[in-house]
Amino acid sequence: MKKFLPLLICSLAVVNANAQGYQINLQSNYKSGIVYLTYYMGKNFILQDSSAVSNTGKSVFKSAQKLPGGIYVLVFPGKRLTADFLIDKEQIISINADTNHLDKIVITGSPANTVFKQYQTFVNVKGKQLQEERAKYNSSKNAVDSARHEVAYKKYNQELNDYRMGIVRDKPTSMMAVLLNALREPAYPTKNAITHQDSLDNYNFFKQHYWDGITFMDERIIRSPFFLPKLETYYREVMSQSADSLIKDIDYKLLLARTNTEMYKFLLNWFTDEYISPKYMGQDAVFVHLYEQYHSKGITNWLNEKQHDAITKRAFMVMANLIGEKAADLDFVDVKGNPSSLYNVNAAYTVVVFWDPTCGHCKEELPRIDSIYRASWQQKNVKIYAVLSDPEKLKNEWVTYINKHKINDWINVYQSKESLEAEKKEQRPSYRQLYDVVVTPTLYLLDKDKHIVAKKLTLEQINDLLEVKIKKG
Repeated sequence: MKKFLPLLICSLAVVNANAQGYQINLQSNYKSGIVYLTYYMGKNFILQDSSAVSNTGKSVFKSAQKLPGGIYVLVFPGKRLTADFLIDKEQIISINADTNHLDKIVITGSPANTVFKQYQTFVNVKGKQLQEERAKYNSSKNAVDSARHEVAYKKYNQELNDYRMGIVRDKPTSMMAVLLNALREPAYPTKNAITHQDSLDNYNFFKQHYWDGITFMDERIIRSPFFLPKLETYYREVMSQSADSLIKDIDYKLLLARTNTEMYKFLLNWFTDEYISPKYMGQDAVFVHLYEQYHSKGITNWLNEKQHDAITKRAFMVMANLIGEKAADLDFVDVKGNPSSLYNVNAAYTVVVFWDPTCGHCKEELPRIDSIYRASWQQKNVKIYAVLSDPEKLKNEWVTYINKHKINDWINVYQSKESLEAEKKEQRPSYRQLYDVVVTPTLYLLDKDKHIVAKKLTLEQINDLLEVKIKKG
């Protein structure tokens, strides 16, 4: 499933009208061309405004709409050179930029950028000192030299951290404090992990302090390159990957952000994109929850019709085949045209295979499935319910393949023409929707009561899972 985030993120590029507006006066050493005013949104640059450069090097960005806070980026003619600056409460600022020396850019009318410039200057000095000490440490010839450079490195690093925390302490509501809190590493537990409970306590401590200093009611942080990586790490590496845990945490974050429209949009868009095609089996339940609790209730009015349709279509494709739910029955017929319902299969486990005899991948996988079926599954009361994907075109090839490869003892079925016509007439969902079949082969593992144990795994993964399940009894 194609990721939707770039499409969704662009829907955030609408700024609320404000009578005050903004004006950015730029003086550069260019004499022609176009300068673009952009801002960070996740990993993307969103275009805010553009301005032609006069023959005196002047460009003016101006609008009746006020700019929301964040890190903005000037993109100079030729799109090779850029300069970052901050927008906070002050909306009328002047910038003097010599593109041959962008490190000496001068910004007036903006206290936020004064702090930003002071921070950059300090960081440049400390950064060089840290690099020098690291290089000297690596080239040390003896333990005394190594120890001396290690002490110096720690000293400079502590000075850098103290400087950052000083800004956060003295200017807690400033744009710089917001950015530095986003950059700050979460507090690490100091407890020595001896027992399993110790490890669990350390994990809970880290998770509890992961968002220290960050509020989900301040939208300025989303217009920076720092927030999205922090969000990705939290949900991909820190959080438990179970759907229930994710849903609970996501609902809480959205609850915190409900009073800030732009933060709320950003989070809901990212969550939707992250779980519309999840990395782990079972997490599609998170996407279905997002659809049912948010998208289907008409509160995502910032999305266009195409985006709504894509989300809705995908939700209906997966909501009928969530892990733990009972699989939809398939009232199909076998090779001889006799009824052979999925629910009538009497087995400890049933492997459902949707396949196509002309599909190259199917030709590789089906002999492997049959091999493991005969070597192991058959003796453990595991049966295969194999569904032909396109009987109208492939029925003859299907029969030929079954006989040639001697898989007649599988439960080989297809949907009859009469069944398909009745399904369309009654406007019932097709098996492709009920089982989210978009490629072949697609494999499902069902228990004796036809609840979905696993889906869309490889043959090896299903076999490993079966062995664990059978061993546990």
